Amino acid sequence: MTVTVHTSYIHPLREPGGEVALLGGKGASLVRLTEAGFPVPDGFCLTTDAYAAFVAGNGLGPVIGQLTRRLDPQDAAALERVSSIITTGFEAGDVPSSVVNQLREGYAGLGFGRVAVRSSATAEDLPSGSFAGQQESFLDIGDIGALVDAVRGCWASAWSPRALAYRARQGVTADVSVAVVVQRMINAQASGVMFTVDPVTGLDSALTINAAWGLGEAVVGGDVTPDTVVVDRRSGRVTKQRTAAKTVMTVRTAGGTALAPVPEKLRHRSSLPKTQAVRLARLGRRIEALFQQPMDIEWCRVEDELFILQARPVTTGRRGDPWNDSYRGDFLWTNTNVGEAIPDVMTPASWSMVQVFLSDAMATASIPPYVGYGRIAGHIYLNVSVMKALSGIVGVNERSFRTLTEEVFGHLPDDVEIPPVPARWSRVVTSVVPVALHVLSEARRDVRRLDSYLAAHPELCARRRTEIAGTDDPRKLAGLWSATLEPEFHKASLMLSAATRSSGASFVTTRKRLLEMVGPAGANAVTAGLSGAGRLASLDLLEGLDLLDAGAIDEATFNQRYGHRGPHEFEISLPRSGEDPTWLARQRAERSPDIAAGLATRQRQQAQIRELAWIRLNHRFPVQAWLLRRQVDQWGRIARNRELARSEVIRYFWVLRAFAVRAGELTGLGDDIFFLDLTEILEALGGDVLDRGEIAHRRRVHAEYAALPPLPGLVRGRFDPFAWAKDPSARVDPRTVTAHDAAAGADPVGVAASVSGFPGSAGLVEGTARVILDPADGARLQPGDVLVTNVTNVGWTPLFPRAAAVVTDVGAPLSHAAIVARELGIPAVVGCGRATEVIADGDTVRVDGSAGLVQVLRP
Repeated sequence: MTVTVHTSYIHPLREPGGEVALLGGKGASLVRLTEAGFPVPDGFCLTTDAYAAFVAGNGLGPVIGQLTRRLDPQDAAALERVSSIITTGFEAGDVPSSVVNQLREGYAGLGFGRVAVRSSATAEDLPSGSFAGQQESFLDIGDIGALVDAVRGCWASAWSPRALAYRARQGVTADVSVAVVVQRMINAQASGVMFTVDPVTGLDSALTINAAWGLGEAVVGGDVTPDTVVVDRRSGRVTKQRTAAKTVMTVRTAGGTALAPVPEKLRHRSSLPKTQAVRLARLGRRIEALFQQPMDIEWCRVEDELFILQARPVTTGRRGDPWNDSYRGDFLWTNTNVGEAIPDVMTPASWSMVQVFLSDAMATASIPPYVGYGRIAGHIYLNVSVMKALSGIVGVNERSFRTLTEEVFGHLPDDVEIPPVPARWSRVVTSVVPVALHVLSEARRDVRRLDSYLAAHPELCARRRTEIAGTDDPRKLAGLWSATLEPEFHKASLMLSAATRSSGASFVTTRKRLLEMVGPAGANAVTAGLSGAGRLASLDLLEGLDLLDAGAIDEATFNQRYGHRGPHEFEISLPRSGEDPTWLARQRAERSPDIAAGLATRQRQQAQIRELAWIRLNHRFPVQAWLLRRQVDQWGRIARNRELARSEVIRYFWVLRAFAVRAGELTGLGDDIFFLDLTEILEALGGDVLDRGEIAHRRRVHAEYAALPPLPGLVRGRFDPFAWAKDPSARVDPRTVTAHDAAAGADPVGVAASVSGFPGSAGLVEGTARVILDPADGARLQPGDVLVTNVTNVGWTPLFPRAAAVVTDVGAPLSHAAIVARELGIPAVVGCGRATEVIADGDTVRVDGSAGLVQVLRP
């Protein structure tokens, strides 16, 4: 059946007017750009009326309405089924002859040449959401038959599983219609995208341009790591330029477009000369002014001629929430494990240093352009979606991935989906495997040098801090960074990588075997006391305080050995404990001989419990126990080396802090220096200082993030932390049982509330809860109290000997709180979710470290 009612289905791009409802987001944008005189390739838009005629003529409207009603975006099977039925309808339907005739007329106006065909849905390229990549494009179409098929493909792509789920998650429930843009095909020599603000931070001090050889598909599809050019908005000059090794490019072939190798002579050559980058940035600023908002612009060039292919609003971030990588796409993020090491909202200086560190220590953690780690509300998170994709390379399926990562990153509830990374399997393999082989080769080399490196490193760091303090010329300080500090920083990070990778997966799999054999309590007992292989650096501060109290060392020696450790080790804007004389005085004042004696007794008991656990294991599983004993001993040695190497990385962060502090002194920026990233610090040392207004804005952003309540451990997709913080119901954790639930039988009678988590360290105690969110308030924790906090790290360790038990919101069996509690024989329940909200300061609580349960007995 076909529709014979004739209407005008063609809207030339050069003809003014045309609303989104008629032309779709992309079409309306291109008409507006053409009318304003921008270099847009000639073409036309097949309007949404044509789409409506096709849908009505083939009776698809009721089908689509019925199938998509109350569709669950989390139900992958249902999305696939619905998409398949609707797509079949588009493939089998007849395109009305009136539409085909007018499409042929528009194509004739372009000389029947090669064209690009792109979908332009009414729910894309809008200020509220870009919907980028959700519908299809077809390049290098060369005849009317292929053009009709491409149009049909654009229409059908609005109902792909990905587009259905994306619209549902974005809250787009209205009917969607699709226009189609047909443009003269440009055989580009180079192509890319340009953001008129930083696509991650939302800051508008510069424009960021990505470029690569050939057509733009390779850049947009993530097949190539593009060149990056940053153009300063104020001066209009190029401030940063990074030329990538571009191995593939999208080219035209007889059968359409395809990936092809980049010629050797072009691989390491910039695909966008500086002069063209400056011209392109000028176009970008004009386009931004036309639309009066930040824009994401696709472009291409032929020789010296630039073309604008598309422009849509930037929706990956916003100026009020700039340090938020959740806007990058639909991924699952976790802050368990990394959140305890770096609990703070990071200043730009610290984040840029942490990125350098992670590029070495976690070199295989990303699938470019999809990052394995990032910031949400300024806090560090790991990308679980990327981690799952990477594990697939070695044949680990999702069920096994969830099981293997539980010990480190906590339990992922079964109803929490891990969204896939939208990257081709070949892309994952080719981007990661060569790096992994190189990293493993370096790790085997470095691990042999680890002991000598660790022994010499403290003296080297002390020497560097003295050298930095004595540097009086800003350019010499910049030179010291390039020649000495940066290589040493990389070396420290690589040594930690070597110490970590020497274990392979045994760090997780050994405990998994134990859990299967003897359960959580037995596994915790057997793996406690790993310091039998040598002291764990997590206990360094306790060891130093013991030596200090015994008169074996003085305060200067303590600061030299242990002064780099503390609760904010990666945040270089904050002083180290060795810089703060009040820190050591406070710790000594809060200690007592009774606490030390009680701790020694508990450690002896812990050693006996551990030996008893081994005897039981030997009796039940004699062969397996013999093998596991060797594995646990090896695990202990690896844990020792890993912690020592990490401690030396932290020691170098003290050097980095000294460098930043001195840079602030020499440039006159003072502590404003911490609100510049590393590149900007070096530029400031060269005399080019960032705008003070921008620094003030970053300070405000930092303060606003720091004022938020503790963030959730798991985040999926676009996460607005400010909206979340305003909604108390959004912060309820499923592991929390309220008094109402208890009355309904969810908890023993008489229990006011309870929370559950991981059994971190065995034991059953009752005591007074002390809810402490900052170790600086540790004086409130009296001997016998239960420490309840969001997360702990090395800086919290001096509080542990006073605690009868430890309870944390964030954590897993291999987190700091669990490991140190097991070493000291203190019951612990970790990863409770919202213990700090459910338990009030002063409540009487019962902590069962074996069952992973905390009960409020008396509020």
